[in-house]
Amino acid sequence: MSPLARRVLRSLRRRGLIAAGERIAVALSGGSDSVALTFLVREIAAAGELAVAGLLHLNHGLRGKEADDDERFCRALAERIGWPIVVDRVDAAALAREHSQSIESASRAARYRFFDAGMRELPADVAATAHTLDDQAETVLLRLLRGAGTRGLAGIRSRRGPYVRPLLTFRRDELRAYLASIGEPFREDSSNQDLAIVRNRVRHELMPAIARIAPAGARALARLAALARDDEDFLQESAIKASRSLVLSGEEEGSSAPLRIDCRALAGLPPAVGRRVARELLSSLQPAASLTSRHIEAVRELATADKPNGHLDLPGIAVERRGAILTICAQGRESRQMRGPSGSARGLKRRAGSHQPLDVPGVIEMPEAGVRIAASIQQVTGRIVLGGDRNVAMLQAASIQLPLAVRSRRPGDRFRPLGAPGRRKLQDFLTDRKVPRTRRDIVPIVVDAADRIVWVVGLAIAEECRVTAPEAGVVILEVRDLRN
Repeated sequence: MSPLARRVLRSLRRRGLIAAGERIAVALSGGSDSVALTFLVREIAAAGELAVAGLLHLNHGLRGKEADDDERFCRALAERIGWPIVVDRVDAAALAREHSQSIESASRAARYRFFDAGMRELPADVAATAHTLDDQAETVLLRLLRGAGTRGLAGIRSRRGPYVRPLLTFRRDELRAYLASIGEPFREDSSNQDLAIVRNRVRHELMPAIARIAPAGARALARLAALARDDEDFLQESAIKASRSLVLSGEEEGSSAPLRIDCRALAGLPPAVGRRVARELLSSLQPAASLTSRHIEAVRELATADKPNGHLDLPGIAVERRGAILTICAQGRESRQMRGPSGSARGLKRRAGSHQPLDVPGVIEMPEAGVRIAASIQQVTGRIVLGGDRNVAMLQAASIQLPLAVRSRRPGDRFRPLGAPGRRKLQDFLTDRKVPRTRRDIVPIVVDAADRIVWVVGLAIAEECRVTAPEAGVVILEVRDLRN
């Protein structure tokens, strides 16, 4: 094993990025970083330290022949080293227009949707992307220039869900030197030279200037991200605890909309905690809302204002102050219909235990949770991977009674989570999984015709629905953000 591969393996172990038995897929663009990651993973796997599932490549359809050549390069590399590869194509520009996003945002969203699907196809438990220390430094600088707080300065996390970044502590020039030492080519992306893209200006103009002033500047920025991440994790946990004492009603009534908040208590929190509490409460009602720091600060200002009355209209959310109480509610068709004649949010009350049929196959939308849930049924050959993607659940078809439905939690709900020794109260399960109190009523619950919980969406399937005979039929449930 090469010295660099040994260092990568030590880093994987130290940071706990891949658990024993997990199969890894490598996201391969054809660029130097991802090609280096492929061969480093290959070395580590050859030493018996990793189980490789294969490669993932997405053609974004943005660079014409150059992108097609990248795809051919990746297919040829996979064939040469004998690994399976999953390849797909999207029209990122069309997606950007359709969703009113930047091409960069649309491409990223499409990429991670593809990774989810590709991991299921291979199958794989985790997907490794080739983000480097240089990427981390550039990200921190970009966010710093936009005025980000510690949440933004925390940068790229080494693991988020099933996605791992094994090279996040390694420099790009180390990886290119490694490829040169083993004689492996890579592709150059011409769009990386386009200075109309802000990240490229940071990469080609700002980072070299920093290196001249402070040769260790990139590592210092990466260290800042690590320190900010620790601070952010502590502050976020403090905010979750503080929010529990601020909510005067909502949880007690079995509904998370509207939330009634003690605004004096919110105003009395340290600003760093208060901002995070405000974000936590707003996001609990509209997880898909595009909230900015200005929106969060406006809520705090409303709570601290001398005037006893006030109103804010935020993206998908209404906030109203009456005396010492802030009322926060989700704005939508249902909430508008339930407003009183004055337009006040006081009359807003989401129906607890709402129930929507889910056909198999079929799709439903849950605006209050900001998600779309799709169901399908198919025969599956090969090994079923559990836990690879929390947004996908696989259930043994014979273990459930159709039709399915999606609802919010109800008093007395119990189920047996996958791998648990017995049945538990759903309330206790959500508490153990550290689901904030303000969010528990918007966690979608999939039940069968007998009203038996088969999936707590994004958290756990029921043990009795575990797939034991995939060839006999598997019901596949997927949850996606309504924005994607």
